[in-house]
Amino acid sequence: SRKPVEAFRERVEMLVALDGETLARHLDQVRPGGALLYDPKVLDLTVHKLPMLDHRVADALSERFGKLDPSLKEILQAYVEAGVQPLPYPFEEVADRIGAELGVPSLQARRTLNTIAVAASLHFLGFPLEPLLEALALQFKGKVLELNQKVAEAVYREEVPRLPFQLPLNGYEPGRVYLTGAQAAALGKLAGGLRFQTYYPISPATDESTYLEAHSAFQGADVAVVQTEDEIAAVTMAVGAALTGAKAATATSGPGFSLMAEGMGFAGMIEAPLVVTLYQRGGPSTGLPTRTEQGDLMFAIRGGHGEYPRLVLASGDILDAFLDAQKALAWAWRYQTVVVHLLDKFLASMAQSLPKEALKVLSLDGEKRLTPRKEGFGPYERYAPSEDGISPFIPIGTPGGFYWMTSDEHDLEGHITEDIPLREYQMEKRMQKLKTAQEEIPLEDQYTLYRDGEVLVLGWGTVKGTLLEALDHLPGVGYLHLRLLWPFPEIGPLLEGKRLITVEHNYSGQLADLVQQETLKRVHHRIVKYNGRPITLDEAVEALEQVLAGRAPERLVLRRGV
Repeated sequence: SRKPVEAFRERVEMLVALDGETLARHLDQVRPGGALLYDPKVLDLTVHKLPMLDHRVADALSERFGKLDPSLKEILQAYVEAGVQPLPYPFEEVADRIGAELGVPSLQARRTLNTIAVAASLHFLGFPLEPLLEALALQFKGKVLELNQKVAEAVYREEVPRLPFQLPLNGYEPGRVYLTGAQAAALGKLAGGLRFQTYYPISPATDESTYLEAHSAFQGADVAVVQTEDEIAAVTMAVGAALTGAKAATATSGPGFSLMAEGMGFAGMIEAPLVVTLYQRGGPSTGLPTRTEQGDLMFAIRGGHGEYPRLVLASGDILDAFLDAQKALAWAWRYQTVVVHLLDKFLASMAQSLPKEALKVLSLDGEKRLTPRKEGFGPYERYAPSEDGISPFIPIGTPGGFYWMTSDEHDLEGHITEDIPLREYQMEKRMQKLKTAQEEIPLEDQYTLYRDGEVLVLGWGTVKGTLLEALDHLPGVGYLHLRLLWPFPEIGPLLEGKRLITVEHNYSGQLADLVQQETLKRVHHRIVKYNGRPITLDEAVEALEQVLAGRAPERLVLRRGV
């Protein structure tokens, strides 16, 4: 594209329907003047004969068309009446024909239906063939690549009408990297010096760890990835690795994070550096395992019994995920505590091409480590007093010194105690780390004021791209994006005298609660969405326009999506 696309749009210019369900489900999601590429053989079906179409959608279509079981021919006509250009294209017939030309069995040829659909849609859009062939070469190898490239070439040899809108080739910039959010977080951990990663499979967090498993041989990387028997083992094994001096992390989602609460508390008590990468999804319980949400903010900050210092950092886009993964590891070791790195399903799965030079390896340090003793052997005060709350650390097994570790409260060497002054000292020492972190972490890593305004929108996580693009349509509206959620940044002066609006993917408006709790400033409007679908640019602009016009309630729920 001519410029980066940061927001998810509600309607598309072109819909490629490989089956009847897609044709029926996405009615009203193609813009007037757009195009619909479909296989004409599905037109003989009716909505209630589409096995993968849920009853709610089928019933809504029945009501809309005023008949019990409308046909896909009638649905196609509705597309046409809405100004959408129909483009019949018999995908399976084309696959069979091309297969016969290439001497490939029909069943094998039909495995290339996705390639046929992509090639046909790009051909209709006037896009050149060569970039598609290059993309296929990145995805496939050997005979599979040869077949898919021949199929694409055969599709392009056919004459097709050109659409009124075209997809030009804007030039190819070498040195760009195509990444999903989960892949970016994995690479960021490698760049930050990760040596040990644990996980138990859970959607959508698994993608990060399996990517690390597949790419741990990157130049300069030396990381062990362990799939454990459960999340309790994953978090405690990561803590154990950190105690040996290895930068360690674990990755999980929803239910898995709940199981990790006790292990995180253990890390907080013994002051072990630990990164927990939390990929949020719809909850509670199993919830919506393949859909997005930002419902874990308060749990990330407060989850677990008792109190201990933790840092909570949220990434807003794919580049953030790469850079924040490095920061999370560095901060865990600087402050010897738990850092929760928040992402969500939408960010984990979405992909973007980035210039390679943007993926910088950051120079972050500040660890307090003791050097091995040259002479003698004995205990040392692992929890020795310090003004910043951070005591010098030596990995277990370091020659010349040892200390005790326990999940109980303890004295300076780690021995169990319930002594009143020691308990007060240890609690205050640990919690001092939050103040130290707040003072040391640069403001640009805590928040970004993209634009000021009398009406100020506050957001965190993946609403970032949508709200930044929304600003182009909303003059006079400001946007404050929060990255460090705990310790909470001192943003009170920025909010003074402003009309405040929060936008987030959860039911209650957790950021709004946090802002009011920490700044004592009233949030006037909460715009929330919790159906598992991302907030679109259209929704965000319309909702904010309602607020500006005085037509919005204090809590405005966004309900669109398929």
